[in-house]
Amino acid sequence: MAQNEPTVHIGNAQGATFAVGDSANVTSHYGTAAPSDRAAEELLKAVRELRADLARIQRTERTDELDTALADTEEEITRTGTAPEGRLQRLRTLIEDSQSVLSLFASFGTVAGLLGL
Repeated sequence: MAQNEPTVHIGNAQGATFAVGDSANVTSHYGTAAPSDRAAEELLKAVRELRADLARIQRTERTDELDTALADTEEEITRTGTAPEGRLQRLRTLIEDSQSVLSLFASFGTVAGLLGL
């Protein structure tokens, strides 16, 4: 290395985006939502509405479990643009088990309909 050349030291770069050099160019998509299809976008919206409705009722073990599954589905769709069939099946099962409590919410009907129930 020549005596007058600059040095670059990068410590922990986890989750970081950087470029070095005169012509360096960088594009970052870190922390942005993954592209999704229309069905996934509709499900994401309905999941968020149902989670908001769940916050309005007295919590039980069953509603807590459903809220966790809804949160996981929301995160998965936001991160990847879709939710795997296994996650959707788990959500279907929890929603079927919670019908008596949740049938009062329009958001419940929307999510159930989008899941094919």
